[in-house]
Amino acid sequence: MLRTLKGYPKAINLLLTGTLVLTLARAITLPYLVIYLNSAFGLPVSDIGLVIGSSLILGSLLSLYGGFLVDRTPSHRLILGCCALFTLGFVGTFTARQLWLFYLCLVLINLAYAVIDIAIKAGFAQRLPVEQRSEAFSIKYTLTNIGYAVGPFLGAGLAHLSISLPFLISAALGAGFLAIHHIWGDRQLDATGATSTPLSFLTLGKQLLRDYRLVCFTLGGLLSAVVFGQFSAYLSQYLVVTTSPEATYRIISTLVATNALLVIALQYSIGRRISPRHLNRWLATGLGLFLLGISGFGLSTSLPLWVLSMVVFTLGEIIVFPAEYMFIDLIAPEPLRGLYYGAQNLSSLGGALGPILCGMVLASQPAHWIFYMLGAFIVAGGLFYCLGAANLSQPVARKAD
Repeated sequence: MLRTLKGYPKAINLLLTGTLVLTLARAITLPYLVIYLNSAFGLPVSDIGLVIGSSLILGSLLSLYGGFLVDRTPSHRLILGCCALFTLGFVGTFTARQLWLFYLCLVLINLAYAVIDIAIKAGFAQRLPVEQRSEAFSIKYTLTNIGYAVGPFLGAGLAHLSISLPFLISAALGAGFLAIHHIWGDRQLDATGATSTPLSFLTLGKQLLRDYRLVCFTLGGLLSAVVFGQFSAYLSQYLVVTTSPEATYRIISTLVATNALLVIALQYSIGRRISPRHLNRWLATGLGLFLLGISGFGLSTSLPLWVLSMVVFTLGEIIVFPAEYMFIDLIAPEPLRGLYYGAQNLSSLGGALGPILCGMVLASQPAHWIFYMLGAFIVAGGLFYCLGAANLSQPVARKAD
C-alpha cells in the first residue's frame, strides 16, 4: 500500500490524509456521546438514542445537497469551507451548554464530514483512471477503519482527564487538516460539473430519480447497510437478551476488534483486485459471505464460533464496500458525479434503521428471528443490485482519466 501511495499524485495523497485525520477526529468523540449527553444534559438512554440517531440521519439527508455543491463548487474551496464547519462544530460541542445548540453542532459535524467524503471520492474520479479507482477506494476504507480503531482509545484516555476534552482535540485535528489543505491543497481541482449548464437542485433531483440504475443501487445499498452498517449495535441487543451483560461485553469487544483488524489487514489486498469487469461476481460473493456470517451468528454458542462468523462477515464487508463505489463510479455522468455519490450516501440510513428494527423484533418475537430478518434484507438488497447491474451494459458517461 505504501508503494501505491508513493505513486499517487500529491492531491490524491492529501485527500487520503484528510480521510484519516477527519475520521480520527470523529471517532475520538462518537463512542462517548452517550456518556457525555447523560452527564452534561441529564438525558435518559431513550432520548440519547434519538439525539444521536436523528443527527446522523439528518446529516445524511442534507449531504445529498452537499453532493450538488461538489458538482458546482471548486473542490479546494469546498473542502476548506467544510473543514471550517467541521472544526467549528466540535468547538461548539465543547462550549455548548444548551441541548439544542449541542444538537445543531452534531448535525453540522455529520454534514461537513459527509460532504468532504463526497468531495474526496469525486477527486479520485478526476485524478485517477478507472482501473485505479477501486484500489484508491480500498485504501480510503482501510484508513477510515484505522481511524475508527484508534480513535476510541485516544478518546478514552482524553476523557479520563476531562469528559469534554475529546471534543477539543477533535476540533484541533479538524483545524490542523484545514491548515494543511489551505497550504498544499490542489487549487486546480475544479468542480466536476463546472463546465455544464447550471440546473437547479430540484431539477437534478428529478433526473436522479429517472436513473433506474442509481435508484436500484441506492436501494440495494440501503437494504444492505441495515446488516453491516451498525452490526455491533444489533449484536449487542441480541446478546443482552440471550446472555449476561459480562458475556455481551466480552463477545462484542472481541468481534469489533476482529472486524477492525481484518479490514485493516485485508481491505487493500482484496479491494485492489476488484475490477469493473467482474463487479457482479464480486458483489454476489460479498453478499453471500454476509449471508453466511449472519447464519453463523444465529448458530454461535461459543466465542470461537462468534469470531469465525465475524471473519466470514468481515470478508463480505471488505468486498461489498469498494464494489458499491465502483458501481456508482461506472454509472455517474461526469457533471453529476458529486450528486451521484451524495445519493449513494443515503444508504447510510440503513445503518440507523438496523438497531431500530432489531429492537422491535427482539421485543415481539423469539431472539433468533432477527437473523431471519437480516438475511431477508441481504437477499432484498442483492435483488436490487442485480436489477441495477443488469443495465450496466448500457453506455455510460465517459470518465475522466
